[in-house]
Amino acid sequence: MKTITKKALVDQIAQRTGHKRVVAKQIIQEFLDQVIDEIGEGNRLEFRDFGVFEVKQRAPRMAQNPKTLERVPVPAKRTVKFKAGRRMRECLEATSPETTDNKTVQHARSADRTSEPKVHVNTGTAPAIIGSISREEAVTSS
Repeated sequence: MKTITKKALVDQIAQRTGHKRVVAKQIIQEFLDQVIDEIGEGNRLEFRDFGVFEVKQRAPRMAQNPKTLERVPVPAKRTVKFKAGRRMRECLEATSPETTDNKTVQHARSADRTSEPKVHVNTGTAPAIIGSISREEAVTSS
């Protein structure tokens, strides 16, 4: 696994969009600044298919110093929780850290571009699949 820096992202975005590096860097930095500002105000940020950032309040607790075994109070604090969205989960499930398949990543990116949801209709010849509907249900619901 390698580390990707903001500079590397700026270069990739500038190359893909055809904009100058300076413009891409300004846009990315403004985006990051806005995310920080909104999180600082306690707002929830939702980016469909990417994920959700939420501010969570941690309760005060008692911890223990591992060297001295002394009990130490830890005050309450705010922290940021991130929950991965659908596309990110699909990409994570489709690839492992050892084998990053670029075709799989591209497939995960293009998967959300389909306009119609896919519905499986059980014709009765195969066992029912969770989330599928029977042919009669499909006819009566349409």
